[in-house]
Amino acid sequence: MSALPYLDEQALAAALPMGAAVDVLAEALLAGLDPEATPLRPAVDVPAGQLLLMPAAWGGYAGVKVATVAPGNPERGLPRIQGVYLLLDGRTLAPLAALPGIALTSLRTPAVSALAVRHLAPQGAASLLVFGTGPQAWGHVTALREVRPVERVTVAGRDQDRAAAFAGRCRALGLEAAVAAGPDLTRRAVAEADLIACCTSARTPLFPGGLVKDDAVVVAVGSHEPAARELDGDLIARATVVVEARGAALAEAGDLITPLSAGMITDGHIAGNLADLVGGGVIPGAGPGVFKSVGMAWEDLVVAAAAYRKWAASR
Repeated sequence: MSALPYLDEQALAAALPMGAAVDVLAEALLAGLDPEATPLRPAVDVPAGQLLLMPAAWGGYAGVKVATVAPGNPERGLPRIQGVYLLLDGRTLAPLAALPGIALTSLRTPAVSALAVRHLAPQGAASLLVFGTGPQAWGHVTALREVRPVERVTVAGRDQDRAAAFAGRCRALGLEAAVAAGPDLTRRAVAEADLIACCTSARTPLFPGGLVKDDAVVVAVGSHEPAARELDGDLIARATVVVEARGAALAEAGDLITPLSAGMITDGHIAGNLADLVGGGVIPGAGPGVFKSVGMAWEDLVVAAAAYRKWAASR
């Protein structure tokens, strides 16, 4: 038996750049992929944290990501979330390739957000506020530039040195960049931003939702737990809310579950899932747009399969 191919981070990036990842996700949804049909991921508690198992099948392929969540890792200088992806032939279920979980997640999550922003945000959206300074925050800068003419980035982070370094990386791309140092500057940045990307491990809202302007779009990707949220109920209640899948969001998204439990919204407040949005079935309201992502197995599969096809064709 030959060794199982391993598409490392460099191979993945070469096979499927960010813009191409956005496109293959859109193509799968337009071809009939139903996000609601993806099984919810089981979470298994272990002494160091959690194991998340994310299986899916679509378009001639199957696959599973084993993701790990270790809350103590940042203190060790290690990523909080790690994992590995196994891609399988959809007919025989024979293994085809393995991919690094961090690199795959760092590609597909911003690509999913960018796909939502492509359909929710005004064409001229040029200013971006990013909460967080990690791989997901950086991925959202690169991804949102693929779908909107982002010129200015403001970064809000707990560590000011990391935030300053992040802003420097943005300037190296030719962007205007600044750090929102302190609550007053953060509130001003929220009120002025066309796009807001929340990419943190926060368990309570990052900012007052009433500050967000009516034509802004907010994406929140940092939490997948019912008791954790980055957005407050005021923002959710006045927004056109889109999710990857209703079932997953109502089971895992504290950003929605909390205002639901408080009676601020009903589950009918969700305007649609990502397939509805891409297919033209979501009608924006008068307030901001919100895309709440918890991360789903179908996204990993679509991106991993597309990268594998490109990689295999180049051999």
